[in-house]
Amino acid sequence: MAHFAEIDANNVVLRVVVVDNKDTSDASGVEKEHIGAAHLEKVLGGVWKQTSYNGNMRKNYAGIGYTYRADIDAFVPPQPFASWVLNGQAQWEAPTPMPTDGKMYSWDEETTNWVEVIL
Repeated sequence: MAHFAEIDANNVVLRVVVVDNKDTSDASGVEKEHIGAAHLEKVLGGVWKQTSYNGNMRKNYAGIGYTYRADIDAFVPPQPFASWVLNGQAQWEAPTPMPTDGKMYSWDEETTNWVEVIL
């Protein structure tokens, strides 16, 4: 089985579907993304990009609301805060690393820093 994400005109993921291998393979049984995408365009319409659970393709498994970035060939999750930056694995990182002292923290965008959560 292969997984494909439908993207809109802004490259935002609308849905993710599973496609049978027979609908993604050439006559020799070799899976090819363009075959699966063409199959889905014919059956469901839209524009499709293949994704994978294990990150072997396009860095992240596509989710609804993710954006496909052609410049890095990756599905990128929504940016959680304006100050966070995209790393090389197409994941958002805080500009300041979270403390690793075992306490609980939450991000404070106003101060762009981690704040200890007191329970």
